Amino acid sequence: MDTLVAQLQRQFRDYTISLYHQGFLDDQFTELKKLQDECSPDFVAEVVSLFFEDCEKLIGNMARALDQTGNVDFSLVGSSVHQLKGSSSSVGAKRVKGLCVTFKECCDSQNFEGCVRCLQQVDIEYKSLKAKLQDLFNLEQQIVQAGGRIPQVDI
Repeated sequence: MDTLVAQLQRQFRDYTISLYHQGFLDDQFTELKKLQDECSPDFVAEVVSLFFEDCEKLIGNMARALDQTGNVDFSLVGSSVHQLKGSSSSVGAKRVKGLCVTFKECCDSQNFEGCVRCLQQVDIEYKSLKAKLQDLFNLEQQIVQAGGRIPQVDI
């Protein structure tokens, strides 16, 4: 059992580090993790879950707004991009936040093709991050179920 826990903890550390090195996460995610304790063991998963719900809603709103060919309200799209940038920043979703900067520039210059391209990229990145964080949270659950503690990972 100790061997299993040690193996899972090593896997967790390596996977977490890879998410930072690949640019999926930044220091804000580390700060979020520091707020989690035994009284609220699912805090980060809950916050991230709310972030992904928000992403889906905002991406849907932006897609609908960009569907109005010839009559796109770029200020509405830009407002949604700004909200997404803020929420991605607050959870440490580095790649999503970075794409939002470019997306906002496309909105400000009313670049329709650029906005559509950015929306597609944001959708891909958010889905990729969601899958990777779900894997990370699953590893956490496996460690706890095996009787171990979630290791602190220093980046």
